[in-house]
Amino acid sequence: MYLLSCADGSYYVGHTDSLEMRVGQHRAGVCEGYTRSRLPVELLKAEGFETRLEALSAEMQLKGWSRAKKEAWVRGDFALLKVLAKKNFSRTGK
Repeated sequence: MYLLSCADGSYYVGHTDSLEMRVGQHRAGVCEGYTRSRLPVELLKAEGFETRLEALSAEMQLKGWSRAKKEAWVRGDFALLKVLAKKNFSRTGK
């Protein structure tokens, strides 16, 4: 699984069996879809998994994360990730 930073400041999350080849394809603009119109792209972080299914599952999870959580993951700031993962059920105006 990998996270790319795009020229427009957005992030792209994907998974592949060949990271170097896939990132090269993104950088060359041969991948149809999201990154093609947002070049150049930069690889921020990649993480390996035992199976393709595990990588896909992690990709789907990361896609649902906020920008702040993705940036904490890139930095390896697991303490902040834990804080950001907690739901805030407090109500204002009490």
